[in-house]
Amino acid sequence: MPPSSGTSDSDAPRPARPTGWEPRDPTLSTPPSRTPKRRPRRLLRTLFGLLLLGTLLLAGAFAAGYLLVEIPPANSAAVAQSNVYLYRDGTTLARDGEVNRENIRLDRVPLTVRQAVLAAEDRDFHTSRAVDPKAMVRAAWNTVTGKGRQSGSTITQQYVKNYYLGQEQTLTRKAKEFFIAIKLGREKSKEDILQGYLNTSYFGRNAYGLQAAARAYYGKDTEDLDTAEGAYLASVLKAPSAYDVTTHPENRAKAVARWNYVLDGMVGEGWLTRTDRAAARFPTPQTARPATGLSGQRGYLVQAVEEYLTEHGIVDEKTLAGGGFRITTTLEPAKQDALVQTVEEQVMSKLDPASTPADRFVRVGAAAIDPASGKVLALYGGVDYTRQYVNNATRRDYQVGSTFKPFVFTAAVQSGAQTQQGEPITPYTVYDGSNRRPVEGWNGAPYDPANEDDESFGELPVGAATDLSVNAVYAQMAVDVGPGHVRRTAVDLGLPGSTPDLTASPSIALGAATASVLDMATAYATLAAHGRHGGYSLVEGLSRDGQAVAVPAPASRQAVSREAADTTTAILRSVIETGTGTAAQAVGRPAAGKTGTAEDDKAAWFAGYTPELASVVAVMGQDPESGRQEPLYGALGQARINGGGTPAEIWAQFTREALAGTTPRDFELQLMPGAEEPPPDLPSPDAPDAAAGAAASAAPGTSNAPGIANAPGTSDVSAAPDASTAPDASGAPEVSEAPDVREAREAREAREGPEGPYELGEAGPGAAPRSPRPPRGTPGQ
Repeated sequence: MPPSSGTSDSDAPRPARPTGWEPRDPTLSTPPSRTPKRRPRRLLRTLFGLLLLGTLLLAGAFAAGYLLVEIPPANSAAVAQSNVYLYRDGTTLARDGEVNRENIRLDRVPLTVRQAVLAAEDRDFHTSRAVDPKAMVRAAWNTVTGKGRQSGSTITQQYVKNYYLGQEQTLTRKAKEFFIAIKLGREKSKEDILQGYLNTSYFGRNAYGLQAAARAYYGKDTEDLDTAEGAYLASVLKAPSAYDVTTHPENRAKAVARWNYVLDGMVGEGWLTRTDRAAARFPTPQTARPATGLSGQRGYLVQAVEEYLTEHGIVDEKTLAGGGFRITTTLEPAKQDALVQTVEEQVMSKLDPASTPADRFVRVGAAAIDPASGKVLALYGGVDYTRQYVNNATRRDYQVGSTFKPFVFTAAVQSGAQTQQGEPITPYTVYDGSNRRPVEGWNGAPYDPANEDDESFGELPVGAATDLSVNAVYAQMAVDVGPGHVRRTAVDLGLPGSTPDLTASPSIALGAATASVLDMATAYATLAAHGRHGGYSLVEGLSRDGQAVAVPAPASRQAVSREAADTTTAILRSVIETGTGTAAQAVGRPAAGKTGTAEDDKAAWFAGYTPELASVVAVMGQDPESGRQEPLYGALGQARINGGGTPAEIWAQFTREALAGTTPRDFELQLMPGAEEPPPDLPSPDAPDAAAGAAASAAPGTSNAPGIANAPGTSDVSAAPDASTAPDASGAPEVSEAPDVREAREAREAREGPEGPYELGEAGPGAAPRSPRPPRGTPGQ
């Protein structure tokens, strides 16, 4: 071995320490790891990836939602509207729908009212987007943390919820609302969205939309709201029931605070000056009222208006049922109230079904028309539409009785008719009024009508026969005129051509036809208007969603000549002065009228008019359970009810009250030649004393019939048409037509088509298809 160097191993030189080496901690079992610290970076990359993925997923979900969620059709509740019916003066008559809503255009809403709604609900509406995510998050956080349920919805979102979706609180609905609102904000203008919002929002009091709310809270239309009222309606949007200070007076302080919040917000946005703000006073709304439904007379009035609109082709039934129409009627509230009150006093308050079984059958129908315009001013349809649905003013199933007789005389004058002996028919023409007298000149089955109570009157003039409503005289006159002429004249005056039992036979004179009360009022109004009109109107204005709908007015035409109408008026004045209608004298002004009783006393009528108002009243008998027509014997404590009794009394009281405060007017009559004074050789009637007295006093021009012969204008008599000798197919002579008569005929033919000639006794077009026959009973007075 090599020699020792004199040193030990410990003395051998040691290797140099690695740079940066640290002594090992003796407490550690293993040396420290030398792996680089990379975990934080990897975590950051993971988080970033997840965020990116989440963002992509959200973007994808947003894109998918935007593409998949379409703007749906409006929900049925949002588009449902009621039809609003108004009186002539603009006050509300009724609404016929379950949803109290009437849509309006935004330009009908005052600017300050719009701004009040924005101040309450969405002050940034015009500048912000359709959806406000921050507001949605804030509302969700407040709800979760117990600060109260809040809405983060913009007006656009609220409109989407009201119009397209529903009120349910679900995530699905909120998601749909979100996407639809975004699309809607791109496709519709802010004005369209605000208009939709105002028309769909609920304001309490069963009022949907601002127009319904304006009517419910302040009894006015939206355009008439002032700033303070608009601010209150904007306030109730937050909590309609709670902020209604009339139904919840205990919440008045909260409602006023909310109202102040809205006005202060308007000031802050520069929409309201501080001066106007200081002048504003809280506008306490009117007391909440029950919904204007169809109870009482309202249902009958609505039904009549709907029939008028559809039958005249103004609006079809399906469109009308869709709602949204604003219908201004011709009805006047004061006259309507007077008619209802009169029927209540004269009939309804006197009924006692418990002790008088016949009182169960009593029904009343009435109608009043302005002769100058043909406008219907009042209707009475029955006791209550919710209890009795049949409208007594428009039904066509009761005989009109002797109220039809004036049309026979009008036809006689109109056509220049003559008796079987060749004498012109005037108020002084003498007829045989014997009971059961067979008519002459009739080619059909023998016909010998009975007079009322089988009374015979002998020979008497037409005026007296009208006073006493003598059936034998008028049946013969119908044959002399020609039943076809009679029928055409009735239609020209205003009866529908389709009136049941309006048959061209001698029985037409006795009122076998079943025209409605409104039909008869139309015809009598034409007589009162000197033969003009022949139609009625029930609607004065119509609009839908603010757009006017044309309502053609009935053409004013000369339905019959003035001489024919005025001479009829002259003999009908005598009916009230000395005939069967003397109870109508209580009207206290010049009047003309006629009584009528249906077969077997199942209905009693009075039809009359003054120069200002034509009205018809009928008291009808009907079993409320079976629906059968029943006689009225014993009803109202009377042995029998005829036209000169209760109907005439109703007519007189109503007409007197309806015209109270107006100066009475006399008729200005232009009579036919020979009607001014009786011929010097007028024979004395061979009749009972009562008939003789009536014959002496009933003719126009006698001292017992004041205001007829000496009425203004009676001296200005134009000549009647010249009659030719050739008879027409119905047995009456042909006449050359005066211009006004030709106008009436041409208008009728344009309306209904020419009837053409037909044989005596054959029903004209529109009449019930049946063989001519007399009525089963005898309509009386």
